[in-house]
Amino acid sequence: MTTAITRPEAGETPVSMGRVALTVNDLDRVSDFYQRAVGLHPMGADGESARLGAGGAVLLELRRDTAARRRSPREAGLFHTAFLLPTRADLGRWTNHAIATRTPVVGASDHGVSEALYLSDPEGNGIEIYADRPASGWKWAGGQVEMPSDPLDVESLVESAGGAPWQGFPEGSVVGHVHLQVGAIPEAEAFYSGILGLDVTSRYPGGTFYAADGYHHHIATNVWNSRGAGPRSYPSTGLAEVVVSMNGARREAVRERAASLIEQAPGALTLSDPWGTAIALRAADFDNDAS
Repeated sequence: MTTAITRPEAGETPVSMGRVALTVNDLDRVSDFYQRAVGLHPMGADGESARLGAGGAVLLELRRDTAARRRSPREAGLFHTAFLLPTRADLGRWTNHAIATRTPVVGASDHGVSEALYLSDPEGNGIEIYADRPASGWKWAGGQVEMPSDPLDVESLVESAGGAPWQGFPEGSVVGHVHLQVGAIPEAEAFYSGILGLDVTSRYPGGTFYAADGYHHHIATNVWNSRGAGPRSYPSTGLAEVVVSMNGARREAVRERAASLIEQAPGALTLSDPWGTAIALRAADFDNDAS
């Protein structure tokens, strides 16, 4: 039997994604790319880091380390950061912008639950820019949501823009999900489902998707490029930290399940997954800029 689960409205869900932090060699070049090609807005910099976002919320933090080794694409770490736009028309406007500026898009898919385009930043960090379809149309069966990778109807998407120009990420844009490379799926599920308490919402060969509260996925893990990868070796470029907002009850449950893995800081509890990727659990009402 197929059922549809309604996603809670923004601000009501006990789990949401916060900002993503990346370590980069060339801060100026990477920051310019996220502003010019992706469309994030500058929200502060101090010479060694830059914060970018939309509508007053920091979505991406870039940290300069000129001596960090360049991460291999076969290591554990980031597969892509997925930026969620509020409407399909916004995604259409971004698509027009990418066409006009010849932004190097490396993929495009219709996932049923969403429509998405893919690219990479100058240091190889993956990016997804997407818009969700109405949750009432998502197809669920046995607790799993259908997420195919069908061809994207780019012509229809472009038409949805209605001729309005792209002016950068609009208010309401968020990090919708983060997709990670891991060394093995069973260990990934034990951490992201067993310890973080997220539901497994879909499985592909070599990949598992996790979410809370009826969303299609907040986090995904795969071994498509990284099967057998060991713990990450630092300092390196790439993913430095993922922030996940959780309400008090969920955070306390994680604390009880993983007390020995947690580092505490103001407003956040930080855990490392089995490959050394830092996951910071932020209080849902904690200031985004300070997280």
